[in-house]
Amino acid sequence: MFPPLTLKTVRWRPLEGEGLEHLTVRALDGGIRVESAVIGEREPSIPYGVHYRVDLDAAWHVRSFLVEVTTGQRIAMTSDGQGHWRSEDGTPLPAFDGCIDIDLAGSPFTNTLPIRRLGLSAGEKSPLLTMVYVPFDTFEPFADGQFYTCLAADTRYLFEEEDGTFTAELPVDADGFVTDYPTLFARL
Repeated sequence: MFPPLTLKTVRWRPLEGEGLEHLTVRALDGGIRVESAVIGEREPSIPYGVHYRVDLDAAWHVRSFLVEVTTGQRIAMTSDGQGHWRSEDGTPLPAFDGCIDIDLAGSPFTNTLPIRRLGLSAGEKSPLLTMVYVPFDTFEPFADGQFYTCLAADTRYLFEEEDGTFTAELPVDADGFVTDYPTLFARL
C-alpha cells in the first residue's frame, strides 16, 4: 500500500522528440490536487504546450479535471467519483458512465491514478477499467478500456489496452508514480 502524500514534484521527458512535464501533487482540503505543465510534440515538429489540473478525493477518485492548451483550447469535466460525469456547464455525459479514472495522452502521471486507487497485491489483475481518455491532438475525449496487473508488490505493474494493441511494464516509485515508461517517457 502506498503512503499518503502531502507534497510531491516529479518530471518526465519523452523518449522521442522534444518535451518535458513538470508535475506537482499536493494535499488540499481533504483531497489531492495535481497540477502539471507539459510541452511536447504531437508529431515531429508540431509543438504544443498544455497545462492540466486534476482534483482527487482522498481515495484517489477523480472529481474534476481541466486541460488547457496554450492556444486557448480547453476541456473540463467533473465527476461524482463513482463514474458519472458532467461537462463544464453541468451537462450530464452518459458516454462516460462507469469511468472512474482519466487518461491524459501526453502524461505518464495518469497511470498513477488506478495504481494507487486499487492497491493491487502482487499477481493481482484489475477488472476492466474504463477511462475518460483525452488525446492531446483532438481534445475529443472517449472511453478507453485498460487493465493493470501488479507484477511485484508496489514496484512494477503491467499496463494493457483492452484491445491488446499496447502493453507496457511500468516500474513505479514508493508513491506509485511511473519511473520509466518503455518507448514513451523517462523520469528525470
